[in-house]
Amino acid sequence: MPLSSLIHSFKKYLPLNQEEIEELERRSKIRKIKRRQFILSEGEVCKHYTFVIEGCFKMYKVDETGKEHNIMFSVEEDWIADIGSFHDEVPSQLHVEAVEASTIVQIAKPDLLFFYTNYPKFDRNFRVILENQFIELQNRLLQTISTTAEERYNSFVSDFPHLQHRLSNTQIASYIGITPEFLSRIRSQQLRK
Repeated sequence: MPLSSLIHSFKKYLPLNQEEIEELERRSKIRKIKRRQFILSEGEVCKHYTFVIEGCFKMYKVDETGKEHNIMFSVEEDWIADIGSFHDEVPSQLHVEAVEASTIVQIAKPDLLFFYTNYPKFDRNFRVILENQFIELQNRLLQTISTTAEERYNSFVSDFPHLQHRLSNTQIASYIGITPEFLSRIRSQQLRK
């Protein structure tokens, strides 16, 4: 079944019954995405919640100097969307780009609203998913303002051990708010310990 990983992920919260699974199959779209392909670009309105079946995505902002600031990464069994753009239907300030060739499931806003209204489990499941993402973002913000670069790197490795070898030093450094050169220095010092 093409949606098996998505259906499995909902089991962590409230499992779907057969009718809900069939409706999910009708109202979602599976897509293959090439490496470096965008599923959202700055200036576009985010129209989908995206679930990663296979692959890796980064969400980032490009500042006026052209520097990339990574906000989040999503891999297998993660969701990614510019929630502000999606909710308010305004142009996004962010890009969402495939770091690897990927397979995704997308649910458009009208379909998601249909699920919320007609199948309450979806409302509950997505509320928990968003709450978990909010907690993760809140913890990351606290780390950014109250920990050293080395502590942020160690936390990244601890929280996302599966990402360390899938991302470039530049991407990791951008995510934790340091330069790639400083990240190399931290790694070198840790190897000497």
